[in-house]
Amino acid sequence: MSPPEQTNGVPKRAYVTFLAGNGDYVKGVVGLAKGLRKAKSAYPLVVAVLPDVPEEHLQILESQGCVVRPIEPVYPPENRTQFSMAYYVINYSKLRIWEFVEYEKLIYLDGDIQVFDNIDHLFDMPNGYFYAVMDCFCENTWSHSPQFKIGYCQQYPEKVQWPADMGSPPPPYFNAGMFVYEPGLPTYHDLLETVKVTPPSSFAEQDFLNMYFKDIYQPIPPVYNLVLAMLWRHPENVDLDRVKVVHYCAAGAKPWRYTGKEDYMEREDIKMLVKKWWDIYEDPSLDYNYNDDVIVKAENERTVKLGPFIAALADAGVDHQKSAPSAA
Repeated sequence: MSPPEQTNGVPKRAYVTFLAGNGDYVKGVVGLAKGLRKAKSAYPLVVAVLPDVPEEHLQILESQGCVVRPIEPVYPPENRTQFSMAYYVINYSKLRIWEFVEYEKLIYLDGDIQVFDNIDHLFDMPNGYFYAVMDCFCENTWSHSPQFKIGYCQQYPEKVQWPADMGSPPPPYFNAGMFVYEPGLPTYHDLLETVKVTPPSSFAEQDFLNMYFKDIYQPIPPVYNLVLAMLWRHPENVDLDRVKVVHYCAAGAKPWRYTGKEDYMEREDIKMLVKKWWDIYEDPSLDYNYNDDVIVKAENERTVKLGPFIAALADAGVDHQKSAPSAA
């Protein structure tokens, strides 16, 4: 594998994720960093963090080789929109990642995603487009939509065709948990100006990004962002042996919170995928390779003297000993 192109020693490409708050989502980001390492990615993981992420969690991320980038929140206009999930409102802050112009191209991944196979080749897709996987409209979170009400899903459009009396079918709609994009200051500033005058809708920044990039959106195969609901909604479209990226976004599916009690969570394929996540998270050989005396300097000019990873976890109150569920 050829070394990545660099500018002043910094790779021109990177993966990027987003972290807010002092909760347990830091586990997801650590798991993602280790998954990219296992997949032998040539590029770093940049973590865009809001001011409410505690220092202990920043140290954990840096100890795993992540590039920590502080960002400020972005809020949509105030209105009475009921988001599908209350926490979606903070996800507008993801728009800040278009400002990361030290990179020529980035692949965004949500913190509840795991990469099980190398996807670096996605960086080589032609420039000028926004690449992502089409979403599924079949879960109850879509119950407000005309697609859900008539049983239409773009994952299987032949099953229920779009009625002529409802006008043209909706344009392809992507899941914003994973996408390939090019940062740029003109786009960044226009995104921030556009969001100020765009009424929020149920899926928050995902709806907004679909609206904004609809003219340059290019679908990519679902193996690059397997939304777990596809396993029971469209099993004919899923070949788990070929899946490279899994998105643990169904209710009860976050591996670090998994109990198996929610709907569909007792499925054997779900148990297997949760166990695969834990196998990566708990594998010490996938921890970032550093010496205790090394000082890692992040791009935001913060310097942190790193202690052992497990000690940092303990200081943050994160339980690294939690066992994975059985896949039996």
